[in-house]
Amino acid sequence: MSCTRSRPEQFVFALVDCNNFYVSCERVFQPHLEGKPVVVLSNNDGCVVARSNEVKALSLPMGAPAFQCKAFFARHGVHIFSSNYALYADMSDRVMSVLAAMAPEIEIYSHDEAFLFFPGKWRMDLEGYARRIRQEVERQTGIPVSIGLARTKTLAKAANRLAKTGAAFQGVLDLGIRPDLDQLLQSVSVKDIWGIGPRYARCLQEVGIHTAYELKEADQVWIKKRLTITGLQTVLELRGKPCFKLETQPDPAKSLVRSRSFGRPVTKLAELREAISSHVHSAARRLRATAQTAGCLHVFLHTNRFKPAEPQYSPCISTCLSRPTNHTQPLLAAALRLLDQAYRQGYAFQKGGVLLTDLQPASTRQLTFWDIGEGRQETSGHLMQTLDRINARFGKNTVQYACAGLSKEWEMRREKMSPEFTTSWEDIPRVKT
Repeated sequence: MSCTRSRPEQFVFALVDCNNFYVSCERVFQPHLEGKPVVVLSNNDGCVVARSNEVKALSLPMGAPAFQCKAFFARHGVHIFSSNYALYADMSDRVMSVLAAMAPEIEIYSHDEAFLFFPGKWRMDLEGYARRIRQEVERQTGIPVSIGLARTKTLAKAANRLAKTGAAFQGVLDLGIRPDLDQLLQSVSVKDIWGIGPRYARCLQEVGIHTAYELKEADQVWIKKRLTITGLQTVLELRGKPCFKLETQPDPAKSLVRSRSFGRPVTKLAELREAISSHVHSAARRLRATAQTAGCLHVFLHTNRFKPAEPQYSPCISTCLSRPTNHTQPLLAAALRLLDQAYRQGYAFQKGGVLLTDLQPASTRQLTFWDIGEGRQETSGHLMQTLDRINARFGKNTVQYACAGLSKEWEMRREKMSPEFTTSWEDIPRVKT
């Protein structure tokens, strides 16, 4: 499809979305998977969380339990992978770096999505430039992306969906220059509009609003009453009136959680201590990376609620720290004390983790009367910096506290995980000549 209408000199949002991101990451280093049906599974290889287009064409739903799909996988020759979070995070960073270098401003919306912002002074063919961005991302990272451009974020999201599903657009669509905008919005289901969740979608469908175009034309007073001010802003955005600005600096997180399902039911306190210690180690590292401290710590455990015949027990024990910190040792000491209080014999735990709250910037931490012995605090800070530098260079768990364990038999199952091609020296691809 072509269009001859030119764009007014207005600022423009572009939504860049990686196509089937987890699957695409696997294909970058295993090109024989191109054109083959591929799925990626969730923690403990439980459910399908990513599907290639070939699998989508076979009508396998997102979230399908893997154990129920074994016959389906075998019948269609589906390639199955466990979630390789280290690989996906690194590939995400690479994609975002390319986008940041090619746009005036960027908002990283998720690990596989970003909003780009082009001010009105950019007097160029933005659709053509978006195609250049698409080509450059794939050239540098191997990840295919789709790009939607529009006057507002909500319309850019809709444009991206159309660009991804409409073969005629070849991965890029600029709604700002389309004379058939309303016709295109009629092809977007109301449940697929950014900001319209399942509950609001049902509410709208009950009154005969099924498409983005019908929502765009809806009565503002009724929308505000039923969908609140946020729903009204969505309608205004569909009409081309910007309500949501670019957020280049997201609000600081108010909490931080680290948890994982266990690879098998865990009953022993010693194994739970290893798991909780590992989560504290990861959470403290994240606090330091974001220059934050935590004032409160929560430790939680869960049995398997899907097995009601088994004894159920899901404690959550909390404490406020004497001083906010991001140092691993005091967080570990507090977490293990809480775990000892929470643990009960006779229960098979499926999951455990830690939650850090009362987060605040490390530079503005409120001091207490107990903040003495600055030399010791400074020494501990140097120790944490050294620990982080070693782990950043040689691998995240090269040096860790002994209580986190070595064998980690409780860790989640990832029996079909691909190598960590970009983050592990042992897994770097080898080229034979």
